[in-house]
Amino acid sequence: MHSHYSVLPKTSVVEFPDDVSSEDHLDSSIVRSSQKNFVKLLPIGDEEVNHIDDDDDDDFTFMVSDVKGGGSGIPGAVFNLTTTIIGAGIMALPATMKVLGIVLGLIMIVLMGILSEISVELLVRFSVLRKAHSYGDLVQSALGRPARILCEICIIVNNAGVLVVYLIIMGDVMSGSLDHVGVFDQWLGNGFWDHRKIVILVIVVLFLAPLCSLEKIDSLSLSSAASVALAIVFVLVASMIASVKLVEGRIEPPRLSPDLGSKKAIMDLLVVIPIMTNAYVCHFNVQPIYNELEGRSPQKMNRVGRITTALCILVYATTAVSGYLLFGKDTEADVLTNFDRDLGIRFSSALNYIVRVGYILHLVLVFPVIHFSLRQTVDALLFEGSEPLSGSRKRSLALTAVLLLLIYIASTMIPSIWTAFKFTGATTAVSLGFIFPSLLTLRLNQQGVELNQGEKPLSWLMLILATTVSVVGVIGNIYSISSQSE
Repeated sequence: MHSHYSVLPKTSVVEFPDDVSSEDHLDSSIVRSSQKNFVKLLPIGDEEVNHIDDDDDDDFTFMVSDVKGGGSGIPGAVFNLTTTIIGAGIMALPATMKVLGIVLGLIMIVLMGILSEISVELLVRFSVLRKAHSYGDLVQSALGRPARILCEICIIVNNAGVLVVYLIIMGDVMSGSLDHVGVFDQWLGNGFWDHRKIVILVIVVLFLAPLCSLEKIDSLSLSSAASVALAIVFVLVASMIASVKLVEGRIEPPRLSPDLGSKKAIMDLLVVIPIMTNAYVCHFNVQPIYNELEGRSPQKMNRVGRITTALCILVYATTAVSGYLLFGKDTEADVLTNFDRDLGIRFSSALNYIVRVGYILHLVLVFPVIHFSLRQTVDALLFEGSEPLSGSRKRSLALTAVLLLLIYIASTMIPSIWTAFKFTGATTAVSLGFIFPSLLTLRLNQQGVELNQGEKPLSWLMLILATTVSVVGVIGNIYSISSQSE
């Protein structure tokens, strides 16, 4: 593509002619236009007038980062994408390790990370090719409007489910549960804070609502960096405790492979594998992060994705192994609740508080990043054809309030994060992370898009594996529920 670049004075104003579509609006410091469209830069005061027309048949890109104050750099994009990935799912990984065993568990963590990164790079490449500004736009361009609606429903269900899980964890850790003592109980004794619903409501109103009201995902870069730091603190503390106890010989020998000796063990295995598909699902935030990437290009976004994937694999592997070694067969679905007991080392109480409170703060900072895509998708589904959400502050705030209310209500009704994860993992997570990207690749190839070597067989592999995991996971979940009801 033949492109022309020019730097605008900070005082310049961008004016669009009437024939420019709404999709050509200023988006993350880049304006796109075709040969029939042009950008006029009108002077302020005595500033020079700049006018650029494209006489070629190709599109051109005109840099206007000075007008909107620039975008997010690679570190900010990595923090936002990492924050999207490392959320509540990390708390369920030690429990999946208990079922899969350390060897198969580590293999699954690495394999899921690699496949997820491949699917993200496919999304970035095709989004640029089709000039899609969202996951839904890309799906519609290749698979049609019904597929877009299905995709957006998957994003809504997946993100809402994840946010419900966040609130459940916050409530269980801070106010306690039937089997575990809450942080507030240990600090303050009995009181109104024993009521999980009240604690969650206070967190939503005082902390989450202000962060969720922000309009740009780039505004969350600093909070995302803080959340990643808090997640790393959790990993370092957990691995340190596990290392000390391992050296002292006070850790039971871990299971290295899955237990296939009973029907229950096999069904647990079928349920656990879909849960791991939740671990790397970030695809719904790829386009928003790419749109706000400074000097964006597919190569630059791929670099963001690879750094993020490597970081997440390291964090996940360390957390899963450390958590399982620490608590063994007693590892809970939410390993964070295990940290209410004496760990058998010096400063056990202080370390418990650091782990639990630190990770709750991490989830508070992660919450608005996931909510951002949820709000954008709901708006796109309900208000298609309306002005962009960024241009309607009232609509944005109203959507935020309604979504937070619904998520809060759901969090008071769902008993466990395991219940939420096993269903979203087998349906929406596997669809967004693997099924839709592979279908997009194969469909665009039919429409004449030339694929790189290996992309087609990889897409078929992802599609077959994802479909198998989804079907098996749903069957396992149904059987698990029917067994518990008997």
